[in-house]
Amino acid sequence: MQVEIILIAALIFLVMSYNGQVSLKELINDNYYLFRKLKEDDWDFYVRAKYGDTSASDAIFIKRIRNGLIVIVITLFFFINSMDALKVLVAFVLGYVTFKLDYFNIKSYYKRHIFYIDSMLPHYLKSIEILIQHYTVPVAIGKSILDAPDIFKDGLQEMINEINAGNDTIEPYMNFARKYPVRDSMRMMRLLYRLSIGSQERKQEQMLMFSRTISNLQQKARETKYKNRLDKMENKTMKMLLSTGFGVMILLVFAVLQMMNL
Repeated sequence: MQVEIILIAALIFLVMSYNGQVSLKELINDNYYLFRKLKEDDWDFYVRAKYGDTSASDAIFIKRIRNGLIVIVITLFFFINSMDALKVLVAFVLGYVTFKLDYFNIKSYYKRHIFYIDSMLPHYLKSIEILIQHYTVPVAIGKSILDAPDIFKDGLQEMINEINAGNDTIEPYMNFARKYPVRDSMRMMRLLYRLSIGSQERKQEQMLMFSRTISNLQQKARETKYKNRLDKMENKTMKMLLSTGFGVMILLVFAVLQMMNL
């Protein structure tokens, strides 16, 4: 009897979905403030790192919720004839794992491209040195936003808006660093802030210090990249040697056993 009820309910839901009377997407959107509690703190950053902005963040997150709910419903449907607390728990665990899959995938993308993403900010700051020599730091950043890496454009615009609104403290720069937690982002933003509040008389001296520090950070990023590449090559070589050694040992054992049989 339970199966028939579930099938009828599923059929009614499908018909109403087809007619537009019921929408799973609208259901999620209406209760988004509840589902938002499941959103990871670094989700927007990882989406921004992969797609360049956060425009896709909410859409992908809603898709994750939908996929998780579908898996829960399908799993419960399979267990309907022998339903118990353990199987309900299994259904929710499978739904949660499905929900987390996209997060792990996009996080693994960041880890695979971490050196490239981390090098973007020093390269960008290096590229605006000439503008800073002729304009104030906020004006230079404002003029460079269109040419900035896509990943930073929203954050740079927010920082400029805060500064233009009268916030002349370090906070707009730190907000940017917190929003984009790439390597040494806090340090670079402090440097930029010090440069913005420096006097015109010392601007050349401060520019040289800023340029030298950014160049050192770029060099550090390159060295880290090459070091990790060498480590990977060494690991592959070690695995190959171990595999070869293990294979030779097996062959020797077989050869000894055959000689003993003779």
